[in-house]
Amino acid sequence: MSTIPQNIPPQDEGGLRPPPGLSYWQRVWWWFDFVILVKIARLRFVAILLVIGVIITQWDLLTAYYEKWKRPAGGAAAAAGGDFEWFCPMHPSVIRDNPNDKCPICFMPLSKRKKGEAGASEALPAGIVSRVQLTPYRVVLAGVNTWRVDYVPLSREIIAAGLVEFNERGQKTIAARMAGRIDKLLVSETGQMVEAGDILAELYSPNLITTVQNLLQAGKSGSRDLASDARTRLELLGIDKAQIDEIVQTGKANTHLKIRSPISGHVIQKYVREGQNVDEGSPLYDVVDLSSVWIQAQIYEDDIGLLPFAQEHPHETETTKTPVVATTRAFPNEEFRGTLKFVYPHVDQASRTLTVRFEIDNPQHKLRPGGTATVRLFIPPQKIQSLAVEGMTAEAREELGNGRALAVPQGAVIDTGEQKIVYREAAPNEFEGVLVTLGPKLLDPDGVAFFPVLSGLSAGDRIVTTGSFLVDAETRLNPAAGSIYFGGSSGAKGSSTSAVRATTPEDPEAKFAAVLARLPPADRALAEQQRTCPILKDSRLGSMGPPVKLTLAGETVFLCCAGCKGQATTNPEQTAARVKELRAQNAQGTAK
Repeated sequence: MSTIPQNIPPQDEGGLRPPPGLSYWQRVWWWFDFVILVKIARLRFVAILLVIGVIITQWDLLTAYYEKWKRPAGGAAAAAGGDFEWFCPMHPSVIRDNPNDKCPICFMPLSKRKKGEAGASEALPAGIVSRVQLTPYRVVLAGVNTWRVDYVPLSREIIAAGLVEFNERGQKTIAARMAGRIDKLLVSETGQMVEAGDILAELYSPNLITTVQNLLQAGKSGSRDLASDARTRLELLGIDKAQIDEIVQTGKANTHLKIRSPISGHVIQKYVREGQNVDEGSPLYDVVDLSSVWIQAQIYEDDIGLLPFAQEHPHETETTKTPVVATTRAFPNEEFRGTLKFVYPHVDQASRTLTVRFEIDNPQHKLRPGGTATVRLFIPPQKIQSLAVEGMTAEAREELGNGRALAVPQGAVIDTGEQKIVYREAAPNEFEGVLVTLGPKLLDPDGVAFFPVLSGLSAGDRIVTTGSFLVDAETRLNPAAGSIYFGGSSGAKGSSTSAVRATTPEDPEAKFAAVLARLPPADRALAEQQRTCPILKDSRLGSMGPPVKLTLAGETVFLCCAGCKGQATTNPEQTAARVKELRAQNAQGTAK
């Protein structure tokens, strides 16, 4: 507490006036005590609150003035911003102009390089359109599942609607071999079933009598030449050998020609009646064999490229027949199997479809001409011309010949309209969008849809199957979304769930092993022996992507990132010695 000199008598200190009778210095002291020490001391807290409020409301302005004051002079700033840039060696798509920034994906310090250096103009490697790294919590929350790319037995199924028709190769027209009169019709109904060799009608002809008499006279005279000539003429008239032998044995002239059915089938057309006179060559019956039928179906233009090209003589290539399965409305649960027999050479301009012909076995005559059928055509991958691309490996060509193709599930493909992208797991919880070239959609034996991979992926790659659209969405986010997402690449243009916790841990050993597994076996063994980077102490190889391989002083050296390359090559002997020391230490630790 403040005190007043003892020689000043106590007075009323109310109001804003000092007590009377004070000297000049006593008045000064009174005002100091009144303003500073006693009366308005509580106002200091109000002043402090006002200052804090000004700082909060004007923070952006104050920070702008601070950065302007801290910024280098104009010439130096222009040189720093114009000639150099800072990038992340692990995530090349991250490029900044401020050296104090850090990578928003891995939070590592950025490396300096001149603008226009090799690799500066290429944000991502060729074929990679984006890259993203997620927290383990985010991966589990999104239900991201991966699948190993491998060769899968596939086939293309084409479904078409068609009409059942007669098999033209089993259709016969029975005609009169000579002029005469139909005396008897044994088959007098259209649609009647007949067997091969059944007598259909008996034809009376005067010409037949003359030829039969010549045969009998030749037999009586013993002339073999005349007998053989008469037999030949009777066979040409349609009389079978059994009927001719009967004439010779009985010695009686047969005045009626028995007309027999050449095939088993049913009569689809009858042209004559009993007592009708017919000329030579006049049609008597149309008989068709129904043991097999044709189905004429329509294939859309988009599927024409999947059909076999050469169809001139399909019946001669028994090993290359294309199987088909047909179903009908009358028997929906029964499958009728056959083969592709012919592809028409022209497209219907009205429907823009191509007519194809299938031959289906019909032993019980369940497929009736005139009915409709749904046909499923199975095309194996070795018959799809677009899958046999140039530059295929020997393994891929052999697998294709066995009906297997390198493929990815349909759910793993993101089709942007211009590109087809599949997200590949480069390391645990790190995914990169790979631009792929795919073939037509095919099906595996279980009916699951796959797309054959023509380029972009290799056997053994792990790709995202479930949650690929969520991963793609993460690549388009602002990198500042940091609570649940630590990393969003700026390199891109323009499910199942389970109970998870935000503290879901990341397995670093799995990440290191996955990254090193992408190296050749010999390099992977050396990198595992070295274990850490010789430049950045305790920096595990694989922590920042595939390690950089160098040969220094005759020693194979691996660096954690390209940012350490300059320091490593400055003292190559020292770096090589450090690598030897690391490998020796790790070898001793393994032995223990």
